Amino acid sequence: MMDETLGKLEQRLQHAPGMDPNQREELLELVRELRREVQGLSQTHQDEANSIAGFAQLSAFEATKERPNPRLVKISLEGLKAAVEQFESSHPRLVRVVNHISQMLANLGI
Repeated sequence: MMDETLGKLEQRLQHAPGMDPNQREELLELVRELRREVQGLSQTHQDEANSIAGFAQLSAFEATKERPNPRLVKISLEGLKAAVEQFESSHPRLVRVVNHISQMLANLGI
């Protein structure tokens, strides 16, 4: 399920209209890094890994809509950040990747 969710996220970013090509590539690289980090986490915390992947997909969906709703983008990004909070000490790289993705999605001109 997690791989499918992250795959949908990658597809969404690849086909997002009007996205700067450099931002797109940077976000896609971050998603690939997120995939690696979440796969490691899923060995011991499957539900949490699925939540992180789901919130990442939802955040990208909201941020890349033709007319994003800033409130929904904010809520989805807050959910993503909340999903990784508990792993700040045990998986700091995961938290950094999620924070970077969140920041980039928040800055897409909304």
